[in-house]
This record gives sequence, C-alpha cells and structure tokens, in this order.
Amino acid sequence: MYVLGIVGHSDTGKTTLVERLTERCSTDADVATVKHCTNSPDVDTEGKDTARHRAAGAAETVALTDDGEWFATGESRTLTDTLDALAPDYDYAFVEGYSDAAIPKVVLGDREAADPVIYRAEGGGDADLDSILAALDERDPYVTLETLVESVKRSPAKDRAGAIATFTGRVRAKDSPDDRPTKHLEFERYDGVARGRMADLRADLEARDGVHAVRLHHKTGVVEAGEDIVFVVILAGHRGEAFSAVQDGINRLKDEVPLFKKEVTVDGEFWAHEREC
Repeated sequence: MYVLGIVGHSDTGKTTLVERLTERCSTDADVATVKHCTNSPDVDTEGKDTARHRAAGAAETVALTDDGEWFATGESRTLTDTLDALAPDYDYAFVEGYSDAAIPKVVLGDREAADPVIYRAEGGGDADLDSILAALDERDPYVTLETLVESVKRSPAKDRAGAIATFTGRVRAKDSPDDRPTKHLEFERYDGVARGRMADLRADLEARDGVHAVRLHHKTGVVEAGEDIVFVVILAGHRGEAFSAVQDGINRLKDEVPLFKKEVTVDGEFWAHEREC
C-alpha cells in the first residue's frame, strides 16, 4: 500500500487534493483515506470532509482525533495502528493532516512539515497529480507482516504449501534492564545495489526445493523503539523447509544487503553497519 500525507493550513485545499487523488486512483485501485481531527470528537459522519472522501470513491474512511479516538468505533488508535489495519486491503491511503508523521507527504502553502516531503504546491486545486503519483511510486510502499503473508498466500503454488514461516526484526530499546534506552534507529541504503541484492536473495530462496514463495522487506528512514524493522516470509511445502529458508533469509539479508543504521539513544547518536536487529 502506498501512503501519502497531505498537509497545509486550513485554507490550502487539503481535502480538495484528497478528493482529486482519490478520484484518480479509485478507478483501478482500492483507496482508503485518513483524516486527522484536532478536536474531539466532532467527527463528521454525515457530511463535510470525511463524507467528501467517500463520495470521491474511497472504499473506507477513518478519522482520528488527537486523543486517539477514531471514527466509527471510538476505540483508541494511532496513525500507525490505522495504516497497519488498512495495508492488507488497500493500494493507496491518503492521509489528510499529520504534518509530523514520517510518511511521504505533499505540503500545501507555507506549512512546515517533517521529511519526507515529495511535492509542494500553493493549493490543493493547483497540485499536479501526475507529478505527485510519480514521486510516490518511487517511494517504498507501506508494508506490514500481514501484507506479506497475504501476498504469499496468493501464490500459484498455494495448494502445495503446508507451511508459512515468518521472521520479524524489531528495534530493541535495551539489551539489559540497566542499559540506556535507544530512542530510534535511522536506516539508509544504496538503493540500486540493495534492491538488486534483495531480488537475488529472494530468487535464490525461491529456487530451493519445497519453497514456493518468498517476501523480504526492510524499512528505511526512522524506526522508533518497539517498532518493526524487517520481515522475512516463506511459503513452503513443509515446516522444515520453511524454517530453514526463513533463518537463511534473515542471515543473508543482514550480511549481503547494504543497509546502514544510525542509533539514536538518550545519550547521543552514532552510525554503524546494520549487523543485528
């Protein structure tokens, strides 16, 4: 699922741009929209912005408040929780608001916003949709373990598969109770080389007897303590083949794919080659 934030002051046409993008993409893709509501909760269920999102063609619309409440259940939920829930079912999620979120975003007007910013425009009605979608296509999609598991389940060889094995690497806050906490990690990669080696690794694993499908994903950018970093998913005929491939997959990914990390702790920060999760 590709995630795109749209941020700007109230008079810059954020909802207009969400409508335009949703109308463009919903003709041949499944689209969800997320709206950040600053006040609790006059969340609009009958008209205004969320209804405009749905009228434009969004199959699902979620509105969030600063207190963590969300339309339609009122259950506590963060933006990450919401995107994780949407990712297996949608091709795009357009997020209105959340200028500080670490997602690709369009900035309207002179609003300040956290990186990554992929496009700027004066207003939502003036923004070039082709340029926005082309820039978004160059970014990594929003991937969760569930999206990868659902992907391998659609393999043509699914009828011969009796096992799915997965590995998830997370950001450790501490190695021991007395350690100073890690706040977050920042990952960078050499795109051309990293993508090629990831593809080669996937092909090698899928060439094994009994292995039917492989999915590999490593996040880049800022990953907070407690969040997931890397996924390996193996669809295989039997558990032994699946367990062996998932272990080799994560070991080789760490050894062969050029990923570099900066560790940010409460005491400072430093860069180190990515050697352990």
